Order: sequence, then structure tokens, then C-alpha cells
Amino acid sequence: MRLFSKYCRLGVFLLIASPFAMGETDVVSPKEASAMYAKRQAIIVDVRENDDWNEHRIHGAIHIPLSQLNERLQELEPYKNRPVITQCQAGLRSAQAQLILKSAGFSKTYLMNGGIQAWHEQGLVTE
Repeated sequence: MRLFSKYCRLGVFLLIASPFAMGETDVVSPKEASAMYAKRQAIIVDVRENDDWNEHRIHGAIHIPLSQLNERLQELEPYKNRPVITQCQAGLRSAQAQLILKSAGFSKTYLMNGGIQAWHEQGLVTE
């Protein structure tokens, strides 16, 4: 059973990571994301769950947990043709969110590499 569980997790990881391997994912560093956001060239969508969001967050980011993203896509409609940066804790959930947004017709989506962990590592501020 353990082996089966391990292979299932690996399969999910490969499914999520496949856009990276195929070069289909637009990735920005936390510093690039910060600059785009500061210049109002993009919005940041934080897809972490409430507990993580309540701990610390990027000022002004839009919070929609990944588990609710499909049901709340209409909240992001005004940004459908603008750059949208997805962000989570370390990068996996934001990759899933990026795929959901692309499937919903969002034309300019970016994944913030390393999530909020990398944001902190690069000395950027949260609230």
C-alpha cells in the first residue's frame, strides 16, 4: 500500500510539474513579481489556505484559496487580459492555479517561483 501511495503522489507531482518540463509555464522571480505589482503591471493572486494567509501575506494580494478558485473565477474576470501572478507557499499550488486560469481564458498568467518562502528569502516584505 505504501508503494502505491508513493507512486500516486509521484504521478500527481508529474502531472503538476509537466508544464514546467514542457516550457509552457511563465515563471517570474519574487523580485520580478514585486516590481510588476509595484508598477501596477500585474496583480498577485495568493492561493494558499486561510491559515497560511492569516500568518503573513503580500500587501494587496488577492486571496482565493486553490480549493475555491474554480468557484470564484468571476472575481478575477476584470483581470482576464492583464498579467496575473499566482503565488502560494512554495510553488506547487500556484502552478495548479495557473493552469486553471489558463483553462479559463486568462491570457497572461505567471507563476511566482518559490512562493512566499522565496519572497521572504529575497528580503521582500509581507504583512
